[in-house]
Amino acid sequence: MWGRTFITPVAAALCVLALSACSGGNSSAVPSASDTPSGSASAAPMLLTQQTTTVLEQPLAYPKGAAAQVSSTIVELQPGQATGWHKHNVPLYVYILEGTLTVEYDAGVTKEYPASTAFMEATKVFHNGINKGSSVVRVLCVFMGAEGLNNTVKRP
Repeated sequence: MWGRTFITPVAAALCVLALSACSGGNSSAVPSASDTPSGSASAAPMLLTQQTTTVLEQPLAYPKGAAAQVSSTIVELQPGQATGWHKHNVPLYVYILEGTLTVEYDAGVTKEYPASTAFMEATKVFHNGINKGSSVVRVLCVFMGAEGLNNTVKRP
């Protein structure tokens, strides 16, 4: 269910910026003058700015000991469909393209993420994403992993 497509870090950044421009980049974070290239007329709004923790307030930590590997996928959930319980061992940037995603975490927390929400997903905590709405949910997932490390691990 969580397919993987490998892309370079530059391509991932361009993909995120392009999606931001197409979606209107609804975000409370506004780029500062230092975020805008010199001489440019305008820049797309930032979706996530200087995030240092996950949605469960865990500090972000990149995998060590292997070559960096960025990959991305778009997950689509039909009404009533769930991802199944799983966890991520690597930082995961998430952007909700359409619909509202409800995520139940093993930590006893449930969160709802509407369209145009960007966040860093919890790491090493089992969770289950559910589409409780009546229309499709589409989610952009960008994994910041390492060669030889599984980005997603299903609950045994």
